[in-house]
Amino acid sequence: MILDTLTRTITIEEAPIAIATLDTNLCFINCSNSWQQEFVSQDKEIFGKSFFEIVPNTPPAFRKVLENSFSIEDSIVEEQKHIMPDGSNHWYQWSIKPWKDMDGTIGGLIITSTNITKVKRAKDLLIAAENVAKMGGWDMDIITNTIHWSRITKEIHEVPMDYVPRLETGINFYKEGEHKEKIVKLIQKAITKGEEWDTELQIVTAKGKEKWVRAKGMPELVNGKCVRLYGIFQDIDKKKKAEIKNAQIKERLDLATEVANIGIWEYNVLEDELEWNDEMFPLFGVKPKDFKGTFESWKATVHPDDLERCLKEFDMALAGIQDFKTEFRIIHPDGTIKHIKANAGIFKDNEGKIIKMVGTNWDITKLVNTQLKLNKNEESFKGSFKSSAVGMALVATDGSWLDVNDNLCLSLGYSRKELLQLSFQDITHPEDLNKDLSQLQALLEGNSNSYQLEKRYFHKQGQIVYVVLTVTAVKDIEGNISHFISQVLDITAKIEAQKKSEEFLELTKSQNNSLLNFAHIVSHNLRSHSSNLSMLSNYLQEEQGESEKKEIETMIIHASESLNETVMHLNEVVQITTDAKSQLQDVNLNKIVKNVEKNISALLQQKNVECHISIDQSIKVKGIHAYLDSVLLNLFTNSIKYSSPNRIPKITIQATKTENNIVLNFRDNGLGINLERHGKKLFGMYKTFHDHEDSKGIGLFITKNQIEAMNGKIEVESAVDQGTLFKITLVAA
Repeated sequence: MILDTLTRTITIEEAPIAIATLDTNLCFINCSNSWQQEFVSQDKEIFGKSFFEIVPNTPPAFRKVLENSFSIEDSIVEEQKHIMPDGSNHWYQWSIKPWKDMDGTIGGLIITSTNITKVKRAKDLLIAAENVAKMGGWDMDIITNTIHWSRITKEIHEVPMDYVPRLETGINFYKEGEHKEKIVKLIQKAITKGEEWDTELQIVTAKGKEKWVRAKGMPELVNGKCVRLYGIFQDIDKKKKAEIKNAQIKERLDLATEVANIGIWEYNVLEDELEWNDEMFPLFGVKPKDFKGTFESWKATVHPDDLERCLKEFDMALAGIQDFKTEFRIIHPDGTIKHIKANAGIFKDNEGKIIKMVGTNWDITKLVNTQLKLNKNEESFKGSFKSSAVGMALVATDGSWLDVNDNLCLSLGYSRKELLQLSFQDITHPEDLNKDLSQLQALLEGNSNSYQLEKRYFHKQGQIVYVVLTVTAVKDIEGNISHFISQVLDITAKIEAQKKSEEFLELTKSQNNSLLNFAHIVSHNLRSHSSNLSMLSNYLQEEQGESEKKEIETMIIHASESLNETVMHLNEVVQITTDAKSQLQDVNLNKIVKNVEKNISALLQQKNVECHISIDQSIKVKGIHAYLDSVLLNLFTNSIKYSSPNRIPKITIQATKTENNIVLNFRDNGLGINLERHGKKLFGMYKTFHDHEDSKGIGLFITKNQIEAMNGKIEVESAVDQGTLFKITLVAA
């Protein structure tokens, strides 16, 4: 037994691999020298110590593997990453198997360990390289007709990781047409002739995305017969598309230089060799056979007046002081002078020494001539701008003044310096600004090229300046608006004259209306008084009783006084020769209503009218006494005239005060008016709404005009056979 143990111990210690035996408590019984070298120092005693003490930082998952290994008959192979005491990461492959005593009882575990850190790192690097290069692998067994794709290959095809490819399905990924036909031919040649391939084709992935790939394949031959194909598969979509785009750009650039007659040249400084592209020869008027390809060949074409300057600029570019960007004239063999624009860049070797220059030339003769014409036109414009008889300005797109002429400064009262510090928005009347800005926006959006409008500016002294503004957009060579030209015609004098004419016309109209009102008042009001006096005179002649005669005489006296008062009021109307609104006075509303009631007392008694007046004696309105008298008299007589024969006439007069106004409600219970039928023409002249012999169609027309002349308004509510309510709003005194 001792001999057996000794033999076993010697075998484990001398084993060329890292091996150890553990008891059921996972404590060390023995280990090989290789184990000692891998995990512990030579002088450290490990026998009888726990595995987790000797192999620290054991992953928790591996602990469970060891603990569960006693119940498994077969060997367990496990790969685990361990963090070593020095902090480094090591990967180990563990092989674990239970060992048994002579009687078959499990006595512990036999563990072997292989350090696979280098293999793992190499594998990780390979995977990383595959991911970076997007390069996958593939192989196809011709004998078994099975295909294997690596993970990257599946990702390129955008298929799931459990996808199982076949030859026909793999080929179907290639884009229909030349790409699919080409890969079929290459595979056939590889199988039949043993030829390798390395090509670039397009596939359509499982998700329908077109993608450029590099497909490389190699055959494996046995006795001259292909038994296997294998190779690489790389995603080159971005690279390939960039190449295609660059090729297209180069093609377009070549076409552009040809169409635009742009010459390209390259000068080798060290060898004094000058190369021109095909466009350079017609540009300089030189035939290819006459071109010597040296720096002197170029110098010979430059205009003598420009040569010295160009040589200095060339030397400064070679010295790295400035870029070679210049313009110069050349002389064609036939004596024609052309203007050339040149740009060039320098190239250096690894030591920083300039070895060559590459540049472009193009003909700007037309541009230079056009610029000369523009300069002349600009000088002409500046002269016209300065001496123009109307105000003119150059305005930036943000509304600031770029330049103004003297006439505009004179119209607005500002100096040139003061105006240039402002924008047109600063001095535009607020009510005109939005109109101007909206039309300016239309110019900016390209909807029009110019606009004209009347607007108002504020003079420096504060008064309003009326102008006719004409704005025209000016565009740069690219078609973008650079600024605006504004012509400002001062029409203030014209507007002021027009205002005076309108005021005079309004005054004339007002006076005519006053005369018309006066005529209507005379006709209407005196007729009421004469009727009242006539009626009282008849009563006096017919009455026998002395007391009744005295009462009638008193009423005649009152009527005479009212007539005299009316004549006085009419005299006041005559004195109103201009604006009625300026003649408004404070009038006691209760008093004037009571006076009118008294004036027509005989008529009210004859018709048995019940009159109820409820107006506070303190209420006063801004009005013209004659107009108010006329309005109330007309409303009273209308209520009597159009009273209902089926009921006693009632008139109710009330007044209420609002914040700034007095509302007078004049209500009767008469015949009423069909407003649905007559509402729109109710206050029209000569409009009547009842068959009454005294209806003239003039009363309400006069009433409305007189009320409006006093800054008031009249409204009506009425229903047939129910009566009428007139609402008169007057300004409170």
